[in-house]
Amino acid sequence: MKNKITKHQLFDVFSSLNATEIPFINQMEYLVDGQFKQWDKAFNEVYAAICKQTNEKKLERILIGKIPKTGLPEAFECLESSEKAYNNGFGEWPMFSVEKRIHHVELFVGEMLKLRSEVVNLLMWEIGKSEKDSEKEFDRTIKYIYDTIESLKKLERKSATFTIEEGVIGQVRRSPLGVTLCIGPYNYPLNETYTLLIPALIMGNVILFKPPKYGCLLHYCLSKAIEKSFPKGVVNYLYGKGSEIIQPLMNTGKINVLTLIGSSKVASDIKKAHPKVNRLRAILGLDAKNPAIILENANLDNAVDECVLGSLSFNGQRCTALKILFVHDNIKDEFIKKFCEKVDALKFGMPWDDKVQITPLPEEDKFNYLNECIADATKNGAKIMNHNGGIQNGTLFFPAVLFPVKDGMKLYREEQFGPIVPIVSFSDMQEPIDYMITSNYGQQVSIFGTDTQEISHLIDGLVNQVSRVNINVQCQRGPDTFPFTGRKDSAEGTLSVYDALRSFSIRTVVATKETKENKVIINKIVTEGESNFLSTKFIF
Repeated sequence: MKNKITKHQLFDVFSSLNATEIPFINQMEYLVDGQFKQWDKAFNEVYAAICKQTNEKKLERILIGKIPKTGLPEAFECLESSEKAYNNGFGEWPMFSVEKRIHHVELFVGEMLKLRSEVVNLLMWEIGKSEKDSEKEFDRTIKYIYDTIESLKKLERKSATFTIEEGVIGQVRRSPLGVTLCIGPYNYPLNETYTLLIPALIMGNVILFKPPKYGCLLHYCLSKAIEKSFPKGVVNYLYGKGSEIIQPLMNTGKINVLTLIGSSKVASDIKKAHPKVNRLRAILGLDAKNPAIILENANLDNAVDECVLGSLSFNGQRCTALKILFVHDNIKDEFIKKFCEKVDALKFGMPWDDKVQITPLPEEDKFNYLNECIADATKNGAKIMNHNGGIQNGTLFFPAVLFPVKDGMKLYREEQFGPIVPIVSFSDMQEPIDYMITSNYGQQVSIFGTDTQEISHLIDGLVNQVSRVNINVQCQRGPDTFPFTGRKDSAEGTLSVYDALRSFSIRTVVATKETKENKVIINKIVTEGESNFLSTKFIF
């Protein structure tokens, strides 16, 4: 057995920092109504996920920037700009042709690509994401944007025809919904934000964007690309405290779309603040407690490998992470032994270290919560099973594997969203099934096994509990062409390259009676290109 990791070893990880490498972004402005407005009042300080060693042999987070601490007046200023840009659907952006909107998005991609190294660096510093994963997040986002453009072109090609039914001529296309409030998450502050923002924009909506608390500086960086690429007022940035500005904005009734990746409670509270909730379209990615079910006949090595990746990639800070493992009684001892060995072998270090797997955590109070979960579990009969579980210093927290976890413990139902892996053993298949039936969440599940009849039985029932069943592989979002959604309190609406375009728009018909006079009118509009909506133009 290897020697146990010590707090001092974690302390030493932070010793290699070079002060000249530390970024600092002094944001003295914010984007509103197409231009950067100077800010000379109060600021919020932004601290890195990474610590520095002090002379007192302690660790403290590094200050890497400051952002405007705007308030309600500035939030309403942004809303007014968005209203003006949309102009009840008569604004320049919503009335643009699809080709023109695509052109502006392509301009943005060109500007965004110039900022790759800066964005990747900020992902590492702000949220502690490894360099490899930060690069992957950026590149995946670029691909998502290009795929969205291609998907919209295909959609437009199918819509570029007229239908005649029962003496009525009609053309069905998609039109925007209006002012969209976009609130992105901290764990994928670029990718998951832009999987909301880009399809909303390209369909003709205007955006009120609230950057996440952690991962905000990279959005200031990208706001410069936004400013260069889109007409004024199409994207406005909200930098106030969410709890102070979001509800008043919703109270106005002027928000048409809420798109958020966060907690179900926050989403519910925001929706309730809208005075006419039936007018509000919501596209939400919310909580999840995705289980893995490891059957008695599972390929144990594969199950262990996938469950380690699934539960601890990016320190378990993914909504699609495996957050509880159900292991059959007859294989639990061997599974736990192999699983813990793999976990203890994970490399910890700085985000830029080669092949690093465990990196600093960005949330200030996260350690308190993780320690509460461990204390609650151990008080009620569970044990930390891996040699190095729960060792911590600064912002580094080595993953803890807990067993046996049971109903009544925090870890049994709550989404830990961090490097703790609860394991439950079962003898009757109905136990994990009942867990999923009674769960508040229904995003995904992973099944590990080789018995096709057993797997088939689980598939046929669990597709009615969750929105994705994974066989012998971890839960995940990709590929981005697959629908990404959830049941129960896990999601509202569907996101994917294909589905997101539909989520942020509505089918709209232009129709007329099939008379000689109307045919002449329609033909003139189409042949002379007088309308951007009513068109048979084929987009290549």
